[in-house]
Amino acid sequence: MLATFAAQLALPTGRMGQVVGRVLNRANGPLVAATVDAVAAEEGHICADIGFGGGVGLDLLLRRVGASGRVHGIEIAPTMLADARRRFAKDLDLGRLVLHDAAMDQLPLADGSLDRLITTNTVYFIEDLAPAFAELARVLRPSGRAAIGLGDPSAMGKMPFTKHGFRLRSVAEVTAQLESAGLHVTEDRRVGNSINAFHILVCQRSDTSSASRATDSAIQTAPSDSPAKP
Repeated sequence: MLATFAAQLALPTGRMGQVVGRVLNRANGPLVAATVDAVAAEEGHICADIGFGGGVGLDLLLRRVGASGRVHGIEIAPTMLADARRRFAKDLDLGRLVLHDAAMDQLPLADGSLDRLITTNTVYFIEDLAPAFAELARVLRPSGRAAIGLGDPSAMGKMPFTKHGFRLRSVAEVTAQLESAGLHVTEDRRVGNSINAFHILVCQRSDTSSASRATDSAIQTAPSDSPAKP
């Protein structure tokens, strides 16, 4: 999330981290919720939120996977990691949540270990998308889904803060990079009715069978894969 930008500002942890987390959740909460909806995580699934920022995605995924599931939170901002350790202390103790200090192009997860993954407002801070997206494909199961949330570049370009450290990319470029990495984009879901509405690119591993893909790409229906055990 935009917490990656906050990391570049070296914001302190503690009370300031809590404030930053609340601000990010208010600003990005509806977008993250829509991204979680797009992957349709289920009871028992193993999921990840990469660049989780204020942690709203962690909370939503934990609710969806239930007591038998597990969520991995990946973040590089010390402020956001410290805040998540405080907020989700019980889930960490129970092993339902695992936090990692890592970047998207070096995920500390095993091959094919995730049923679902989300990442929202992170592509602006990645210099080279190819290795990062290759990692997303690597850690997904063959029947897994990913959702990449990003602002429309026309709208993002008008925001003054995006002139500092942001790499604004077209949706077509991001889609092409996902496909090249082995993530088949099944849907460009928009959040809002404006021509500048937020984009959620829903993907699945492109090495799934044709029959599985036809079923699994129907995002609005229940997924056909069996829940995975942590």
